[in-house]
Amino acid sequence: MASSPSGLHAAFSRIWRRRGPLAWLLLPVSLLFCLLTGLRRQLYRLGVLRTERLPVPVIVVGNIFVGGTGKTPLTIWLAQQLRAAGFHPGVISRGYGASLDVPRLVGADASPDDVGDEPLLIAQHGGCPMAVGRNRAAAGRVLLAAYPDVDVLLLDDGLQHYALARDMEIMLFDGRGAGNGWLLPAGPLREPLSRRRDVTVINGGAVSGMPDPAFAMQLRGQWAVSLAQPDQRMRLSDLATQAHAPKIVAAAGIGNPERYFAMLEGEGLRFRRMPLPDHYAFDVDPFAGSDADVILITEKDAVKCRHSDALGNDARLWFVPVEADIDAALANYIVEKLRGFPTDRHPGLPHLQAPAGL
Repeated sequence: MASSPSGLHAAFSRIWRRRGPLAWLLLPVSLLFCLLTGLRRQLYRLGVLRTERLPVPVIVVGNIFVGGTGKTPLTIWLAQQLRAAGFHPGVISRGYGASLDVPRLVGADASPDDVGDEPLLIAQHGGCPMAVGRNRAAAGRVLLAAYPDVDVLLLDDGLQHYALARDMEIMLFDGRGAGNGWLLPAGPLREPLSRRRDVTVINGGAVSGMPDPAFAMQLRGQWAVSLAQPDQRMRLSDLATQAHAPKIVAAAGIGNPERYFAMLEGEGLRFRRMPLPDHYAFDVDPFAGSDADVILITEKDAVKCRHSDALGNDARLWFVPVEADIDAALANYIVEKLRGFPTDRHPGLPHLQAPAGL
């Protein structure tokens, strides 16, 4: 049974919490990593490495902390907010684990093996066109050719993808903050905490050492939906107060499973934890032999489980959809930025003049 993330990942997670002896031992490698990443940014800034600019504004949603911090719910929320404000957003992504040779559009009925689990979630809930590809600029061109009314692009998880010029950057953290504040491998950061950004969002409340001001974000889930029969759902709070308490397992193949478990505990549930590696493929059934009456999985995992005959028909499996609860001031700030800059690239489209992040 796949009951925990890899031992190597768990070990580094412990090292990255503080500046202990092992972190200090790895610090020289981190300094070299810092020099190399700084050199790469400088080469893009000087034009030695080519950056492509698309004819519409690009807003990047990403993080510098290794692993998941809640980018997908934030991207979905932002797409919905932009639509409500009268824009026509599209989303582009790398598509983690996707079997892609060329960029492609993502439909709500696509296979997660082909496009990735997170892009499929965005396509299902974002209410806007979605494209994936290793070359994000090429993916953007494919999307714009198919949907010429798109007037702003969201780049999901692309802070370090400098080959695509960006006009605004949203950097997301969660309750882990910046860990020990050091770069890989002595710490969990891909780039220095001082790296500039336009907006900072903290998923899960304020944490020490973060830039101020920052926008607060909470992920909320109140319902469980049957994987085998999606028309059936139950309140998590009702599940917690059943007279004959069922045996519950909570499983999560996301970057920070503890965040998911804490959300369930906040609804009063008691369960056995089953953390899985991020983007777990479910090619092996991790629940085989489990005596659980109810298995609560994330919606990100559900998009893959429903493509398995065994898992898709397992009546014990229920997924928990989550929504991002974010201060409306963030949407207002982004909308005002988009509306406040002159057009000079594409008729009728706003343009933020100075690309961020470099």
